[in-house]
Amino acid sequence: MFILRFKSSLISRNLTTTAAKRRRVPSIYKSLAIGEAEKAVTDYLHTTRSLSYSHAEHIATNASSSIRSLILKLDFSVATFSKSIRRHLRYHPINEFEFFFESIGIDLREVGEYLPEKKFFFSEDPRVLEAACALSGFGFPWNRLGRLYREERSVFLRSGDEIGSMLVRLSGVGFSTVAVAGICLAFPSVLCGGGAEVGCLFVKLKRLFEEFGAEEDVVVDENVESWYVFGRKVRVFYDLGFESEEMWELMGRNRLLFVEFSEEDLMRKTEFFCRFGVGKEEAALLILRNPEVMSFDVEEAVISVKGMLKHFGLSQDEVDALSLKHPYVFGRNRMKNLPHVVRALGLHERIFDRLKIGTYRLLSSYSLLDPEEDIDREYQQGLEEIQHLRCKTHSFQKLDFLHQIGFGENGLTMKILQHVHGTAVEIQERFQILLDNGIDFSKACMLIRSSPKSLNQKPHSIQEKIRFLCDEMGDSLEYLEVYPAYLCFDLENRISPRFRFHKWLVERGLSEKNYSIASIVATSEKAFVARLYGIHPAIPKHYFERFSYRKDRSTVS
Repeated sequence: MFILRFKSSLISRNLTTTAAKRRRVPSIYKSLAIGEAEKAVTDYLHTTRSLSYSHAEHIATNASSSIRSLILKLDFSVATFSKSIRRHLRYHPINEFEFFFESIGIDLREVGEYLPEKKFFFSEDPRVLEAACALSGFGFPWNRLGRLYREERSVFLRSGDEIGSMLVRLSGVGFSTVAVAGICLAFPSVLCGGGAEVGCLFVKLKRLFEEFGAEEDVVVDENVESWYVFGRKVRVFYDLGFESEEMWELMGRNRLLFVEFSEEDLMRKTEFFCRFGVGKEEAALLILRNPEVMSFDVEEAVISVKGMLKHFGLSQDEVDALSLKHPYVFGRNRMKNLPHVVRALGLHERIFDRLKIGTYRLLSSYSLLDPEEDIDREYQQGLEEIQHLRCKTHSFQKLDFLHQIGFGENGLTMKILQHVHGTAVEIQERFQILLDNGIDFSKACMLIRSSPKSLNQKPHSIQEKIRFLCDEMGDSLEYLEVYPAYLCFDLENRISPRFRFHKWLVERGLSEKNYSIASIVATSEKAFVARLYGIHPAIPKHYFERFSYRKDRSTVS
């Protein structure tokens, strides 16, 4: 039986290998095969599925991965390939939506997220094709429509007439067809927003472009992609504070920002200043008022936290006091982490205010006083130990996250790292839950310093424990400063039953003491039961039967 199975497996493998070899297109004929396949799919969509020839061609010529997959289903022969692929399409219709979504610029690996359920042909839901045809007819590049679809899917639920009339109105502001297409790709919401808001945006963009004037450096070439790139740069600031008239005025005065720097450059710098915990509009205005900050290196420069604080004007006494209160922040770090370093110290508003009033140049003028400045030997030893770990990449990622939220290169950070479990992504999610629930950034860092294992709890568990603390126990988030380890205990099996039983005892006058949350939660099971027994010998039995997670046990001592 084993021999028969082995032979069957071997034959199957050989057949598969032979089929694969037979279907493979020789490299010298790949262009020919792709060209023939594109023609066949174009004719199929035009003749069989009744699409206009130009739209059928757009779909076929911009769906390269789907075309290659189709080719692999056939035996290749130079003499017969054209006929065989047309015969194949006659009896094996393609998923038209799959080809369509790839053709408008959506990666084939993502296409599955957008495919309509149980629909195969455009005739079953013609809306997306109708919208794409209207947009393409106006001047949108077919293979860039995916940018619109990803961000504003609702645009493709509108009729072609609706889309056409909206585009005509936008053109009336004074932009060319090419400009309107590029701007709409950068601001997809304009195609589904309210008329007044959309009109206002286009008027401001027109005024902005006129303020740039016809200077030597051309901001925008007259093509859709160039207008798209320009629109994306403007959108960096628009998303941060579009209601600010000052922001539009400052953009008009700083045309070089849009000539010399990419969208990615602008995003990185605005994100850097946003991490100071200030309003997004404040971060944008800082850059627009002081455009030279764009040339500052705030990524790779190494800083000494102590030296940086002095550089910003803090006295020696202030620095010493901070190092006693927040020793885990001190040591070295990267300039890119400076916003969170000062947030961990509770100094972010003070430092950002100094940046706003002209001391932003301190970011570029800082340098280490000495190559050995603030190097922590215990931290260096910890790095060497990590290098020898089997999962060193995993550990370095977690360490990098701690640095990102303001923990410096020091021995305390290394000790905290030893107690924190999970991936860097998971730890970041848990930390974010603390912030989302109203815990101040600096206090969240202090909580981690005092109770690193708090970051080992799952996000929903942290959420529920905080909710129970505030809603059920009637305490505030400040209590976590007193007893951060509260988050490390099990809510269902320890915190909740013990607190509810203690409350029951107090309400009935059975307990003279009103114990603290820490005393209720942290006491060992044996000591807690002994405490109950000291109130009355029958109390432990009542606790286990009515309140404890052990109440379902048949025997209670």
